Amino acid sequence: MKNHFLRHFIFIFFGCMLSFFSIAQEWPVKPIRMVVPYPAGGGVDAAARMVAQHLSSVLGQTVLVDAKPGGGTVIGAEMVSRAAPDGYTFLLTGGSTMSLLPLTHPGKLPFDPLLDFAPVSMVSRMPFFLITSPSNHYSSLKELMADAKSKPGKLPYASNGIGSMGHVGTAMLAQSAGVDMIHVPYQGFPPAISDLVTGRVVMVMADLAPVKGQIQAGTLRAIAVASQQRSRFMPDVPTLAEAGFPGNEFEIWLALYAPAKTPSSIVTRVGQEVKKYLEMPSTREAFGKLGHESDSAGPEVVRQRIESELKLMLPVVKSAGLLNK
Repeated sequence: MKNHFLRHFIFIFFGCMLSFFSIAQEWPVKPIRMVVPYPAGGGVDAAARMVAQHLSSVLGQTVLVDAKPGGGTVIGAEMVSRAAPDGYTFLLTGGSTMSLLPLTHPGKLPFDPLLDFAPVSMVSRMPFFLITSPSNHYSSLKELMADAKSKPGKLPYASNGIGSMGHVGTAMLAQSAGVDMIHVPYQGFPPAISDLVTGRVVMVMADLAPVKGQIQAGTLRAIAVASQQRSRFMPDVPTLAEAGFPGNEFEIWLALYAPAKTPSSIVTRVGQEVKKYLEMPSTREAFGKLGHESDSAGPEVVRQRIESELKLMLPVVKSAGLLNK
């Protein structure tokens, strides 16, 4: 009886293993979904569509970009964290989803950034710019901050959502400058920028993708960049340090993830294909038009970034009063 049970167990075990490897080897046999937890039309959406188009061509299956905005990226991220780990659902999101949300919403997120996702690859890094409208008559960041100081609690600034990198970055700057400004959160950059153009808000911190056209047209003006060095995309724009506000620099980044427990063979295959694509000169040029620097670093780098930023950003979140208790 004992030997019979052992043979039966071994049969089931190897049957399951063969089935598992069969699924991994046959993958993909149907369209793949890449969830983007931001509204369509922004820089993340554009980067996702380029990566998806490449993966579609090399994997032989359509990779569909599915915009699922809301909840400061929580809705889309939760959807992927709960998806079947079969290689047919991925998440492309900013570092704020994994590094910032767990700090601003401690113990309240429906997912764990380190346990519920399998990092696949870095995708890009991008500078954030401080953008204002010529209608507000600010020629420099110092002028804007001086006006804010003279009108405490009156000047409104926009962000693409509560607890977003744009929100945290601007809150850091305001605190450093000793000014009190009104935060006006929007569902993504497009509506925020629309109100910036009309003068309803005085400033927004954003990547170049949603504002480049208006800057070139003269309807918006970049007055500083939140990076340690000037951006190659807009070399005439001073850094925060050069503008008189050092110590507020940070980097925005995008990465691709799969649900935890997705077969490692699938994660590795997608990661390899993404790496090849991101290292092409044509890709670097295409991402550059979005204001992104393509980055082909692997899953360990993504995980290390999350772990280090969770530690480094906690005091920033606390000092900016962004803890959602």
